[in-house]
Amino acid sequence: MRTPQILFFALYCFLLCSGAGCKNDSDPGQNTTTPPPAGPETTFTNPLLPSGPDPWVAQKDSFYYYTHTLGNRIALARTRHMSQLREAPLQTIWTPPAQWLYSRNLWAPELHFVDGKWYVYFAADGGQDKDHRMYVLENASADPTTGTWEFKGKIADSSDKWAIDGTVLEHNGKQYFLWSGWRGDNDPGVQQLYIARMTNPWTLEGERVMLSEPVYPWERNGLVNEGPQVLKNKAGQVFLIYSASGCWTDDYALGMLTLKEGGDPLKPADWTKKPNPVFSKSPAGNAYGPGHNGFFTSPDGTEDWIIYHANSSPGQGCSGGRSPRMQKFTWNTDGTPNFGEPVSLSSQISRPSGEVK
Repeated sequence: MRTPQILFFALYCFLLCSGAGCKNDSDPGQNTTTPPPAGPETTFTNPLLPSGPDPWVAQKDSFYYYTHTLGNRIALARTRHMSQLREAPLQTIWTPPAQWLYSRNLWAPELHFVDGKWYVYFAADGGQDKDHRMYVLENASADPTTGTWEFKGKIADSSDKWAIDGTVLEHNGKQYFLWSGWRGDNDPGVQQLYIARMTNPWTLEGERVMLSEPVYPWERNGLVNEGPQVLKNKAGQVFLIYSASGCWTDDYALGMLTLKEGGDPLKPADWTKKPNPVFSKSPAGNAYGPGHNGFFTSPDGTEDWIIYHANSSPGQGCSGGRSPRMQKFTWNTDGTPNFGEPVSLSSQISRPSGEVK
């Protein structure tokens, strides 16, 4: 049985805690109530990584596979959420043997799923830029970050000229290879876009066909057309988005070719070049020399996104300071893509639809 003194003391403690709030002596000044867990972040900011020239994304089975130029090897990152790319480490999948014509200056790798297997197309040389050619790796694994990568060799047309930035176009049941090359054997600083038919994922037939060369002033700050990328709208119309002018300039930008309805990709006359760039620098957004892009859709398939690299300050050129960035784009009423302007580094961007549950 409690005495009146004990009851009074208990009542005093109760009133003291109720009026002043009880503290945890082991954690002074902290409320003992556990705060609710934070909700998922719904936005992100560019850049996706501090560095990543020539970014590329392949999308398959709810995963995104990312790569960029590393120079001495090929590496992939695997993620379900492109806006959270920082959390997906790059895994080296292939390192070239030393002292070969494809051992150095590995540029702009691209991962493609063709005929049931994974292929990486990359440019490389043996130490001299004039020897740059395109090469192919093959992997039969479902997950390209696992399994064995087999070196399939060089992929070239019969002229076997300088070549970089290879990509694949699948159109009307046929496959084509597109790349940037030199007209002659030694034409540094002057690049055109070429195409050839593929007989299999590592073999071309016949001679190349030139589709584009720098003709407009905005393409001629370095006389370069490179980085061709295929984009199709929902109606199946084919666009070729490419990078123009030198990457060593702040005026590196994106141009566009359009294949006419029913056109033959191997006929230059069936392609129309837009006279103005479709994506260019934005000093206000800290985007200098934006280009060398790729495309993917949001996890739920409702949004279209572009990934590209850009420098944050003028005069940085073709250095490792080029960082990967991504933003959503829309379509014009005539079916052409509308990329808008590079989004400022200070902007909060909504994550792709389907990333946040």
